[in-house]
Amino acid sequence: MSSPNQTPQVQPVILRGRWVIANDGTGHRVIEDSGVLVKDGQIAEIGPWKALRDANPGVEVRGSEKTAVLPGLINAHHHAIGISKLQFGVEDDVLEPWIAAGAAMRLQDPELKTLFSTYRLLRSGVTSVVDMASSRGAAETVEPEFDAVLRAYDTSGIRACVAVGVHERSFLVYGPGQDEAFLNQLPADLARDIMTHLQPKARMPAAEHLDLIAAKAEAYRDHERMSVWFGPPGPNWVSDSLLQNMAEAAERLDIGIQTHGVESLLEKLTGPREYGTSTILHLRDLGVLGPRLSFAHGVWTTDADIEAIVESGAAVCHNPSSNLRLRSGIAPLESMRAAGMTVGLGMDATTIGDDEDMFAEMRLALRLHRSPKMADTAPYAPDIFDLATTGGARLMRREADLGRIAVGATADLVLLDLERISWPYVAPEVDPLTFIVLRARAEDVRDVLVGGETVIADGRPTRFDIEEVAKELADRVAAQPYPKEAAAAIARFAPELRKWYATWSTDGLEPRIDYNSRV
Repeated sequence: MSSPNQTPQVQPVILRGRWVIANDGTGHRVIEDSGVLVKDGQIAEIGPWKALRDANPGVEVRGSEKTAVLPGLINAHHHAIGISKLQFGVEDDVLEPWIAAGAAMRLQDPELKTLFSTYRLLRSGVTSVVDMASSRGAAETVEPEFDAVLRAYDTSGIRACVAVGVHERSFLVYGPGQDEAFLNQLPADLARDIMTHLQPKARMPAAEHLDLIAAKAEAYRDHERMSVWFGPPGPNWVSDSLLQNMAEAAERLDIGIQTHGVESLLEKLTGPREYGTSTILHLRDLGVLGPRLSFAHGVWTTDADIEAIVESGAAVCHNPSSNLRLRSGIAPLESMRAAGMTVGLGMDATTIGDDEDMFAEMRLALRLHRSPKMADTAPYAPDIFDLATTGGARLMRREADLGRIAVGATADLVLLDLERISWPYVAPEVDPLTFIVLRARAEDVRDVLVGGETVIADGRPTRFDIEEVAKELADRVAAQPYPKEAAAAIARFAPELRKWYATWSTDGLEPRIDYNSRV
């Protein structure tokens, strides 16, 4: 196994801004007409930019009175998909048939698609990401693909927790043993086609998967920017014993676990049907809940679920765009925040505009949870900025040094151009943080530093040629024939899937307008 690369030595730099969004641990605050001195990958000093310049002759100064300096944003749940499903003609749908539709897409090279995805993240000011890179393949294909993903992250310079899982069961419908029952009630030719195109030909045994993640976690233990986590796709797709083994191994290896949790209505209904209680409470009873575990989505968490998550120290990543696009619903964000839960923000590779813009994701999260009831609580722009910075840092268990601008913190920083969002005028009395959250876009990001190294300069990646990556990725995809037989099987599968789940009762789960609790 080759040794992972480390961050190269970088030169000191001063980032200057009309506004510096600092955070000494008591919340974000704006320092005007200031600078951030970066040395040896850390924030060495914050203060008036002229004083920093004069005290550090010869150190490059970047920025001006038309820029802002932000902490690097944290995408706390993602999938490095490269070319999006919409670009392959897969339309948004309910989660379960939408997942199946992916089997009719042309394949992408794992290294190229990950590099392309990291460019889009960095260009949006994201300096850290938790990527769930689950595989359904056989043992002999999983490790090479995993290594390709790790190489891409290493090349890009982004900070990444790569969470890899294995899909054990419920390939077609939820519930142990239910795949066979589902297939048995179908016409024989359709069942055969589904088995051919949707069921995996082979898959890595759970024990081998645990060994693989342990080996990779050890290999990347001392890496400056990267770590390897467990990433079971969801409790409904893996066994209880594997989840317990992962929790034990994560503790021993000192790594994290991320999984999808009660994302869709059907996942919500699966809990009582399979466990006799909610999925979250079942995980608590298994001893799996804990500070190393984070859930993506958590749309259908109840008040009891939220209490259990908070008591355990586990975390949730909020994914508002994905939840809307895939008809999953609206997560009870205000109930989570009121309970003191650690909540991050993630794009899930399904942002509302299919553009991987973290600023747009912040705005959607803000707008979505502003109750029309004056007595209800509602988030404000600084609250959502917290989710995208300090919340994500806590989820990653890196709150001491990520997601904030403070002396001694890691120099993950964003230099944001204010010219477009300020044109033709901005009043001096505006709140800068609110102004940035509500108006900035990925296109306004000028430079991005990770560990003090410039990985985006003037909007372009410094470690790889994005045009070459995009061209090779597209050329390889275009060279493949359209998998029309798989597409035909999926077209017949989707209506049968809807009929199967139509018998599941949703009594008492009708949508209701309630921003401060979810039962």
